[in-house]
Amino acid sequence: MDFKYYFRVRYGECDAQSVVFNARYADYVDITMTEFFRAFYGGFDNLLSQGYETQVVNLNISWQSSARFDDVIAASVSVKKVGNTSFTCAVNLVHHDSGRAIANAEITYVCVDATMFTKKAVPQCLRNGLLDHKQLPAINHAGEIEGV
Repeated sequence: MDFKYYFRVRYGECDAQSVVFNARYADYVDITMTEFFRAFYGGFDNLLSQGYETQVVNLNISWQSSARFDDVIAASVSVKKVGNTSFTCAVNLVHHDSGRAIANAEITYVCVDATMFTKKAVPQCLRNGLLDHKQLPAINHAGEIEGV
């Protein structure tokens, strides 16, 4: 299942060189994953109501090029692996207008008990949702842009 999320770079996310500060890319991955989770599962609150939480246990980002103020970034998510207690997704960030690669990330979450924070098996309903290959609607938080 692939998911697309569009957002615009804000001025406060840029560094002295007028490019997105490197730490912001982790924020972009987190926001993209939050929107992905909302689109296919109803959000993290749905998981919490079932007695589960997720915790990020690994996040790797590889940069290809810079994003700048007011650029529109097209982020996509694909599920790489669903294990017993964890799942891993790939998040790719590209410049919406040119298709130029900006960054690729891989993020792994572990499922835990919402009270004790001990590892738990990925619940079957979440596993099914992650492995379902239906088309998800794109989320656009960038304002008016072509092609979305």
